[in-house]
Amino acid sequence: MKEKKKTINGSASYTGVGLHTGEISTVTFKPSKENEGIVFVRTDLPNKPRIPADIDHVVDISRGTTIGINGATVSTIEHLLAAIKGFDIDNIIIEINGPEVPVADGSAIVYYNLLKEVGAVEQEYDREYFELEDPISFSAPEENVDVVIVPSNELKITFMVDYRHKYLSTQYTWFPSIEYFEKEFAPARTFCFLNEIIALKSAGLIKGGALDNAIVIADPDVTRTEMEKFEEMFGYDSPIPIGENGIVNDTPLRFYNEFVRHKVVDLLGDIALLGVPIKGHILAARSGHKTNVELVKKLRQIYKKQELQKIYQKKTSSEVVFDINAILKILPHRYPFLLVDKITDFVAGESIVGIKNVTMNEPFFQGHFPDHPVMPGVLIVEAMAQTGGIMLLNTYDDPENYVAYFASIDNVKFRKPVLPGDTLRFELKVISMKRSLAKMHGDAYVGDTKVCEGDFLAKVMDK
Repeated sequence: MKEKKKTINGSASYTGVGLHTGEISTVTFKPSKENEGIVFVRTDLPNKPRIPADIDHVVDISRGTTIGINGATVSTIEHLLAAIKGFDIDNIIIEINGPEVPVADGSAIVYYNLLKEVGAVEQEYDREYFELEDPISFSAPEENVDVVIVPSNELKITFMVDYRHKYLSTQYTWFPSIEYFEKEFAPARTFCFLNEIIALKSAGLIKGGALDNAIVIADPDVTRTEMEKFEEMFGYDSPIPIGENGIVNDTPLRFYNEFVRHKVVDLLGDIALLGVPIKGHILAARSGHKTNVELVKKLRQIYKKQELQKIYQKKTSSEVVFDINAILKILPHRYPFLLVDKITDFVAGESIVGIKNVTMNEPFFQGHFPDHPVMPGVLIVEAMAQTGGIMLLNTYDDPENYVAYFASIDNVKFRKPVLPGDTLRFELKVISMKRSLAKMHGDAYVGDTKVCEGDFLAKVMDK
């Protein structure tokens, strides 16, 4: 029996200060309709703009995760999102009357407890999961980050950090299932090094920062002068002690490895931006918000590809993304002017690869140099355009109701004739894309030889 999607069974609010802005705001959780996902509503702004909490609306990841739409933003959303996913909620409205989610105590437990008070309720629709067919790896050498995701029957996380710091070296944790979130991970607090705190405060950031909403770790050789600067910045009247473990104010830890457990909380909040729960085992080393978001972007591309395959064809081989039957559902073209046989690779909003098998039975060979059959160059360009049109139309939920018109085709070059028996491979990459307008560069190959290239500008319109 399939699981049902869930929303909450009432409303709950929390008022607190934002870590970076220092502004007081109130967040209110409210039940949501079916299939709305997680949506923030800025109630303090004109027209109360709605901001979906998904990867397409991430606008900043410099200090925490910020989403936005048309200039309206909500920042530091990761702990709240982690609580929502930890409580196993799919659809929820979060009203907020300020630009930043309150930091609370620096963990996710405050928000989890709010959700627990009102409880969850099942909805009509079945829950869908992102399920991996093969392992996925992601690396960011400049960030010293490595992430691997392997297939699993539920979400699991293995996380490791190694800061090479006297008070915070290597830590490891294991998140075996969502049932462990409340007791073992939600209470884990955010943390920062003392020198980072001083630099951020000097730059006008962390206006709401305090020792009761984050764990602060001192350097082994911290001086009394540095501590006095810290005390002055945050308005402390008396000297602040440093514990034997290097924690400022000797704050007791909630877990022996609280720091890496909080990294799991951040990761859970960021992967909530995928929009669907994951069935997979994530093995992460040193990942932070920046690389978490890049990982979710990669997963989103794979998920979109899977969804399109479900919509347009019942069964596909590993070498084919869209077969001819799927293409017929997307493109309005028909024989003899449908010039794409299959799509073999597709990365939503980025690139696409199409195939055209050129046979002697093509109708254009009857009149185009019949004694020396050569595929008309204009049809090679048209086939590339059709391939690009498939990618552009698939940014819409109902592509069959739209058509892609090409406004311009520039810089076209023909490098080699295409003959009967050749297999044309069209590789198109997006240069820029808005919802209804896209600029792409296309290359056509026979084997490893480029036979044609060009730049395309296309616009999607109603049929």
